Amino acid sequence: MKPIATFLLAALPLLAQQDRLAMLDEYAELLRIPNIARNLGDMRRNAEFIERMYAKRGITLTRLEVPGAPPALFGEIRVPGAQRTIILYAHYDGQPVVPNQWTNGGPFEPVLLNRAGQKLPWPTSAAQLDPEWRLQARSASDDKAPVIAFLAALDSGIKPRANLKLFFDGEEEAGSPHARAILEKYKDRLRADAMIFCDGPVHQSRRQLVSFGVRGTAGFELTIYGPARELHSGHYGNWSPNPALMMAHLIASMKDEDGRVRVAGFYDDVIPLNEAELGAVREIPEVEEELKRELLLGAAEVPGKRLNELIAIPALNIQGITSSSTGNEARNVIPSRAVANIGIRLVKGMDPQRTIDQCLEHIRKRGYFIVEREPTAAERLTHPRVARVSRTRDGMRAVRVPMDLPLAATVVRAIEKVRGPVIRQPTGGGTLPIASFEDVLGIPVIIVPIANHDNKQHSHDENIRLQNLWDGVLTLGAVMSAEY
Repeated sequence: MKPIATFLLAALPLLAQQDRLAMLDEYAELLRIPNIARNLGDMRRNAEFIERMYAKRGITLTRLEVPGAPPALFGEIRVPGAQRTIILYAHYDGQPVVPNQWTNGGPFEPVLLNRAGQKLPWPTSAAQLDPEWRLQARSASDDKAPVIAFLAALDSGIKPRANLKLFFDGEEEAGSPHARAILEKYKDRLRADAMIFCDGPVHQSRRQLVSFGVRGTAGFELTIYGPARELHSGHYGNWSPNPALMMAHLIASMKDEDGRVRVAGFYDDVIPLNEAELGAVREIPEVEEELKRELLLGAAEVPGKRLNELIAIPALNIQGITSSSTGNEARNVIPSRAVANIGIRLVKGMDPQRTIDQCLEHIRKRGYFIVEREPTAAERLTHPRVARVSRTRDGMRAVRVPMDLPLAATVVRAIEKVRGPVIRQPTGGGTLPIASFEDVLGIPVIIVPIANHDNKQHSHDENIRLQNLWDGVLTLGAVMSAEY
């Protein structure tokens, strides 16, 4: 058998000359299918299309289903004599969309953009493709890209050496609320030695990375009440409490200007990075100054700290605030309420619900009466400060596995043969439903992303750089062909 590097590099010209445009054409068809997890009809259309794509390559995908959830898709590639079984994970749902925010077409109208961001006619020859072009559509990078890259790797002739099981999640962007139930129901079919999550962006330097963990998540929506109706700000200003101002004071009390969360107990359960992990962080290329220029930031939230240091500690973020109107719709009023969405990124050791409870206790200490439903008139009259809390998700705990796992060494070695030196990241900044897989299947999980860092993930005009797609075929081909 040829060494993996020779085999993959020999396959690359075949992919470049014959298969890249066909890959894009097929990918565009998949991206045209709306994929918001709550729309079960659309998700089944996606599942059917993916099933047909894989069936063309001789791989049968079956649906793993529980009531009320989009199907997860499961497939197997068995290798005679293989001693190990690896699960490859991707998800085919996407974040919700606001269609009028998208430029150059709607979220489910795939378009190619040149280096200047201008819309291009769809190419008719692979020779026309520029690796710096972007393919724009919802889920172009997060996370239908691995679904198509696995197929392209197989089309180019990659031969797995371990048994592979494919698991395509249908509701990751909704928090994978049914993942645990699906895993419990189909546990016997999903038995494996390890799992590789293919989701997220590569390093900002464009170097391939392998991540050994992810942050967890928790969150809640907070509503603060003022007058029963909006009031004229001249007639009632200085007399009626203003919920927007109350919200501003409350949020400011939760986090200081140096970025440290001031909620009591917030950091108590954190398991910090060990010396090996801290060493890996120090080896990650510095990109902070370049990122500040790219994002037009005069300073970071915590000056003097590296990005990868900061994503290894928990964060409390204000994800959105609304109260009355601004811009051309602004009026001279005291708002009747203010609403803020609070997102919390957890690190290893923290419990999602305990962390939310700590935040609610902080709010109580600021003099608020908290309800988890619409307050009654009597409650609003009795208490000077009333807040409604809606826990927006059950939460996911953070996961971080040891960096010296044999699995990790195998994956890193295979990828480096085709992509050069790999960045080893102790933990990524995003959240994936890894805890459910770790708990139910009892296997180690690492993350191998392929998308570009500037892919506008979760926002409008999401895109993938074509070179990241081509590199992703090599990367995932190496993972699929590694000898575990």
